[in-house]
Parts: sequence; C-alpha cells; structure tokens
Amino acid sequence: MRAPDGRRARGDRRRQAILEATLRVVERDGVAGVSHRSVAREAGVPPTSPTYYYATLDDLLIATLTWSADQMATSFRSVDLTPAAVARFIADAAGAHRGRTLAEYELYLLAARRPELRPAARRWISLMADVAGPCDPVALRALLAGLDGLLIQALIADFPPMAQDLEPVVSLLMPGG
Repeated sequence: MRAPDGRRARGDRRRQAILEATLRVVERDGVAGVSHRSVAREAGVPPTSPTYYYATLDDLLIATLTWSADQMATSFRSVDLTPAAVARFIADAAGAHRGRTLAEYELYLLAARRPELRPAARRWISLMADVAGPCDPVALRALLAGLDGLLIQALIADFPPMAQDLEPVVSLLMPGG
C-alpha cells in the first residue's frame, strides 16, 4: 500500500482553510467583501492560493456553499428528530452560531440572483432529505420551508429565540408532530 501523498494532504488542508476563511469573510463583511485577496488574508495563505484552487469568485462561492451545506447536514445528522431537539438546533443556529448561519443564508440567497450558485444552494435540500430518510416528500418540503422561515425570523429578531419558544412551531411543522 502506498503512503499518503503529503502534498495532497497539504492541498486538502489548504482548500479547507480557504473555504472556512471565505465563510468568515462573508460573516464579517458580507458577500461583497469576498475577494481572492481578502480570503487569502483571512486564511493566512499566500495571495495566489485561492485562485490556484478556485479560479473565479463564483468557483470559490460555489465551493463554500457546497462545503457549508455538507457541514450543516453532518451536524444535523446528530440531532434527534424530535421537535425539542430540532428547536434546540434552530435556537443554537440563531444564537451561538448566529454569524455562521447568517453567512450561510447570505450565500444561499445569493443563488436567487446567480444561477451558477443554484445547484449548490439546492444541495442542502437533498442532503436534508437524506438525513430525514424515507418520508412524504411534500411534508419534508413543508418542514424545510418552515425551518428556513424560522431561521430567517430568528436572524432578524433583536434577541435569538429560546428552544422552548420554537418547539411548539416545530411540532406543527414536523410530520406526526
């Protein structure tokens, strides 16, 4: 068996650092603040690194949105699919992780104006369907739309909602809730 290629591992770590930095730039400065240079500075990598891995800003934004959807689905996999647990997940996303959630939604909404981002934005819907398992597709779509609405309302609230405030709404949205 061949030893892992150190260059490949370093490249994977650098790509990961660039994607994480892109999300931090969006969180801090909005999508308008994203440039190859600002991301390189945020990631602590040479200024040419982002363009080496992502030739255009759209490539970088698509990769960040895809990575972010994968991360969200991975974290949601650990959530018990009960109204109380889903409400806690939303409260945490709008509270402790508000900045990241805001950055993810900003990228998500950018896809409405930029067709090249739409497949990456839709990816999280298919990932969430995988997490939910076999269920009524209409009920799943209603649940995801409701959760999106709750998250957006939570992001514009003066204070993040508490899980116990969200649980009755989540109960109504969840199939069998």
